[in-house]
Amino acid sequence: MSRSAGREPRRLTRWWRRRSLRTRLTVIAATAIAVSVFVAFQVASELMDRKLRDTAEDQLRADSRVLATDAEHAGVAQVQLPSYPGSGRLVRVILPDGSARTPVGQPALPPVSVHAGRVAQGASADLMESNDSEEGYLIYTLRAGDGAVQVALAADDSPINQFGFGFLLIGLLCVVGGAVVGRTVARTGLAPIDRLTAAAVRVAHTRDLDADIPDEGGGEIRRLIRSINDMLAALRDSRRAQRLLAEDAAHELKTPLTSLRLNVELLVRLDRRGTLDSALPAESRTRLLNDLGAQVAELSTLAAELTEVARGDVSDESTELLDFADVVVAAAARARSRLPDIEVALDVTSAWVSGRPAALQRAVLNLIDNAGKWSPVDQPVRVRLRAEGASAVLEVDDAGPGIDAVDVPRVFDRFYRADSARGLPGSGLGLSIVQRVVDAHGGRATVARSTRGGALLRVDLPAAAPPGSIARRTAGEDTAAR
Repeated sequence: MSRSAGREPRRLTRWWRRRSLRTRLTVIAATAIAVSVFVAFQVASELMDRKLRDTAEDQLRADSRVLATDAEHAGVAQVQLPSYPGSGRLVRVILPDGSARTPVGQPALPPVSVHAGRVAQGASADLMESNDSEEGYLIYTLRAGDGAVQVALAADDSPINQFGFGFLLIGLLCVVGGAVVGRTVARTGLAPIDRLTAAAVRVAHTRDLDADIPDEGGGEIRRLIRSINDMLAALRDSRRAQRLLAEDAAHELKTPLTSLRLNVELLVRLDRRGTLDSALPAESRTRLLNDLGAQVAELSTLAAELTEVARGDVSDESTELLDFADVVVAAAARARSRLPDIEVALDVTSAWVSGRPAALQRAVLNLIDNAGKWSPVDQPVRVRLRAEGASAVLEVDDAGPGIDAVDVPRVFDRFYRADSARGLPGSGLGLSIVQRVVDAHGGRATVARSTRGGALLRVDLPAAAPPGSIARRTAGEDTAAR
């Protein structure tokens, strides 16, 4: 039984959710008007009932005073009672012995109540009471002489019933009108939503992200349209960035692939002819194989960097509180293994940051690799880390030729390579990855000229409080509180 009862609300909820927004608005409008009409009817009926009762009571009091005046002059036993008119009010005189006199031909009233008898005996001056019998009389008792007079009026519900019937008709008309108005308002108000939906469907079918949705309506509709247009603009930018990435990647892959293909074809052709040993002396063959290895390594590095760039800001690595010095030392160790001919000189102090360790290490490694390409063999790549105010500052400089002023604004762009770097290994993606990692950590990457004449790349990251200082501060606050 309880399970069946629990299903009904769920079914009603599912039914309601399946309705269109127009239907919901129409039902809500009609229901609101129906509830308003019902409440108004209840209030109006109550007010009308009170008004009719007050009017009837005032009339009974006035008639009772006239009859009481006659009873005091002639006596309650001899007073002349008015004849019954056939409808309307009824009168009665209560004698001192508790008996009652009524006009000839008048319908019998309910028996004299105990409270009315006390009025006749002088216990109180008057009494207004309602009789709960089938006739439903409203009876007013007033002390007169040595007895009392009563004037009664049969309850008449016909005005209330007529009023209720008229109000019901008006209410039904209001509900129907409210439903029609609600439907019309819903259709008019949701017209921009319909056009917005049609435009979104058109964009989904045509894949045309350049078609902005016309800005119309106001308030929430306008904000919704602008949000969708902003989303389309972001999608356009994303698709444009993907296209540029693909074009740039194809361009960057063309040179190493062409060189690799030519060298491999040369080896295959000579091997088929059986002239490999005679056409390529051992020294030339070794140099060619070294070139092939370098080209394969360059392709591997480029593929890894393209994967890193294509991932964008998506990363499963969680943010944690870490000492940036540990990250820099680990990146320098990896750089030494990759650039055995270049010395990496470290000057680091503890600097705590909140970040992703692997991403930060990749950024530092790219900075050192970039400096290693330019630094002479007899000059080290200097890596400095320090805490400076509210920032952790990392500086990597080399003793190379430096960066031309025209190239500085584009140093961190994807695939950008200065004219002087065309003959060096690399893809032009390393510093763009650095920029993306730094931006994701709320930092700033800049480039300047070092004191040795080379390039100075600087990264500023927001510093974080070391774990020990947080614990000491908490302990100090607890001590102060005690």
